[in-house]
Amino acid sequence: MRIPLTKYGWPEVAIYPAAILAVIVIVGAASGSFLPVLAGIVVEPVLVILFVFSLMFFRDPRRAGPQDGKLLLSPADGRITDVETVYENDFIGGSALKIGIFLSIFDAHINRAPCNVRVEKITYKKGKYTNAANPRSAKVNESNELALVRTDSPKDRLIVRQISGAIARRIVCAATMGQELVAGEKFGMIKFGSRTELYAPQTDSIKCLVHVGQKVKAGLTPLLRYEQCEK
Repeated sequence: MRIPLTKYGWPEVAIYPAAILAVIVIVGAASGSFLPVLAGIVVEPVLVILFVFSLMFFRDPRRAGPQDGKLLLSPADGRITDVETVYENDFIGGSALKIGIFLSIFDAHINRAPCNVRVEKITYKKGKYTNAANPRSAKVNESNELALVRTDSPKDRLIVRQISGAIARRIVCAATMGQELVAGEKFGMIKFGSRTELYAPQTDSIKCLVHVGQKVKAGLTPLLRYEQCEK
């Protein structure tokens, strides 16, 4: 079965599996000659697991999520670590509901648009690489912030923030300012364990549909729902 791999993974998607495969071949050829047979028996399965993992990390699963203008979909695969009200003055300009998602090394790392949006601004910030499972990492880690405006009613301002983790060392964002994305559309990824946050205005018309500890899927799992939308 073919594993769909993301274009955002290049060059790692070619280099890492190729390097591991080369080592597998070398160890297999050396077993019994230069290496003890037992060493080859032990090392080979480990290398095979690493080879499969290196491919699976860059997997790009096909998704067909709900096309409902009332929903804000998860921008990432992972586990909900925090749901809280914060004050976001830079773009939203008031109280906002923040939902934090931790992406482990076992999750697909593709980021997707939460709804039909237009990209108003993209802001990259250098930073540290602390454990992304901790919500406080968002304040100090490397990050890339997409300021978005819904193209459906209500025309709310949203933020999706890509945050590096302890292992992640590169944020990929293919979106550009002024670009329009549809709900669930891919716009980038974070490589090797990370965090993604969604910010939406805190209003009476928005209902949170998830809880801390819940597993979510990018472009599939609804995080928030507008109870009343203008026609």
